[in-house]
Amino acid sequence: MSKHNPTRADQLRRTLEEEIFTGRLKPGDRLDEQSLAQRFNVSRTPVREALRQLSASHLIEVRPRQGAVVAVITLPRLIEMFEIMAELEGMCARLAARRMTEAERQALQTIIAEADQFAEQVDLDAYYTNNRQFHDAIYNGSHNHVLEEMTRSLHNRTAPYRRHQLNRPGRIHESLAEHKRVVEAILAVDPEAAGKAMNRHVNVQGDVFADFLSTLPTGYLTS
Repeated sequence: MSKHNPTRADQLRRTLEEEIFTGRLKPGDRLDEQSLAQRFNVSRTPVREALRQLSASHLIEVRPRQGAVVAVITLPRLIEMFEIMAELEGMCARLAARRMTEAERQALQTIIAEADQFAEQVDLDAYYTNNRQFHDAIYNGSHNHVLEEMTRSLHNRTAPYRRHQLNRPGRIHESLAEHKRVVEAILAVDPEAAGKAMNRHVNVQGDVFADFLSTLPTGYLTS
């Protein structure tokens, strides 16, 4: 099947992914095959395949006698994920500073300009979408497909948790300032500065991490 002609299962997977990323489907929510088939007006076959794909990417898990549920991450594992994310995204930023084309740099500047407006309006949903575009642009700009694939996979797995950072008062403006430091370093073709700025942006630690955890709804983590 061509990439330009996704299967119904692929379409369902993308829809469910988006709902997980945006928080409509929350960690621990049950995904019932029959209910999904009725909702999307399809047979259970594409639903089953979509759930299989989501399970393979660790966004959902299949539990005995419970069926499929949106994956819940333990606190120690979430900390480990953020540590790895900081290194992977820092590497993407370093390579992007060296390898981004002029068109890619201009696109990155456009994303940041749009983010200013969303931050000023405190539009969390629009800013979160812009935030994903920002990170995607840098993954693509690394021009390393293996690194891009690894980073995006882990980013997706932590997406339901990362979004809630923006709920902390003032965080949206802090995030934008951090993004701008990354972009400034990339535009200056300063790989080390870009990598360090991105690492600091992703690697939440200490009091910042405690504040982040306080934004997560009950049930998002297990001990």
